[in-house]
Amino acid sequence: MDTRPPAPFGTVLTAVLTPFDSEGSVDYGVFWKLIRHLADNGSDGVVVTGTTGESPTLSKPEKIALYKAAVEAAGDRLKVIAGTGTYNTAESVALTEQAAGVGVDGIMAVTPYYSKPPQAGLVRHFTAIADATDLPLMLYNIPGRTSRLIEVETLVELAHHEKIIAVKDAVGDLDFTRRAIGELPEGFAVYSGDDGRTKDLVYANGVGVVSVAAHFAGNQIQKLIAAVISEDHDEANRIQDKLSPLFEALFLEPSPMPLKAGMKALWDDVGEPRLPLLTAAAETTEKIKAAYEVAQEV
Repeated sequence: MDTRPPAPFGTVLTAVLTPFDSEGSVDYGVFWKLIRHLADNGSDGVVVTGTTGESPTLSKPEKIALYKAAVEAAGDRLKVIAGTGTYNTAESVALTEQAAGVGVDGIMAVTPYYSKPPQAGLVRHFTAIADATDLPLMLYNIPGRTSRLIEVETLVELAHHEKIIAVKDAVGDLDFTRRAIGELPEGFAVYSGDDGRTKDLVYANGVGVVSVAAHFAGNQIQKLIAAVISEDHDEANRIQDKLSPLFEALFLEPSPMPLKAGMKALWDDVGEPRLPLLTAAAETTEKIKAAYEVAQEV
C-alpha cells in the first residue's frame, strides 16, 4: 500500500468509557452527555464497548442500550462503532446483528482472547462476524491483551473481504506495522491503537487513531495528525512532546482506571470501574491533571 487510504470512520475515534452511577449501574444520562462532549471536542467517531468501555463486565442488554444511546446522541455528528468481538464466535455474531439493528455505523472485533485460536480460526471467526451484517468491520489486533497476534499474512487475507476495511493496530511493534501497511491492499485503513504511536503510524501511511486520550485532547490529536500528513515535522514533534505526558499518564495503571479518575477530576463524575478493576491512585490523578495542562498548550 503506497498511498494513504481514506479514513473510513474519521481520523480521531475515541474508545469511549462507560459511565456508572453510585450503585454501579450504567449511567446512560452521563454517557449521552459524554458523546456530545466528544463530538464538540475533536472526535470524528466513538468506539462503544471496547476494552476502554469495560466490555468484559457489561451484559448484552447493557451493550445494546449503549449502542442505541450512542447512535441517538451522535446524530449525524459522529460515527458510532460497536465493539462486538468476544472469544465466542456465535456470541460475537449475535451481538453484531443486534448492534446493526439499532443503527451503528460500523463494527470493531477484537482478536479472540484467552483461547489462542490458530490463524485459520481467526480467519473463520472474523469472516463470520463480517458476513453477519452489511456494516463495515474494523479488526482489532492487540496481542498484549489477547495473547494472539493477527499475523500479516492473515491480515492480508482478511483485507480482501469486502466488508473488512480497517484494523486497529495495538501490536506495539512499528516494524510489524510498517510491513503490514506495505503488504495490505490499496484502500485498507490502519488506525493506531496506541496514542503514543499515532505519529509514527501515520507517518507510515496509517490514517488515524482509536484513542483514549481524545477524551481530554481530541482537538490536539487532530492537530498532531494534520501536522504529520502535511509533513510539518517540527510542528508534529512539538505537539507530540506536549501530548506525551498525557498519553503516558493514562496508562500508569490498568486502563481505564486512570481515564475514569481523570475524567472525574477534569470533566464530570463517570463513576468507578467495575471489579476487578479499582479506583486509580490519587497520585495518578494528579499526574493526569498536570499532563492535561501541558496538552492545552498545543
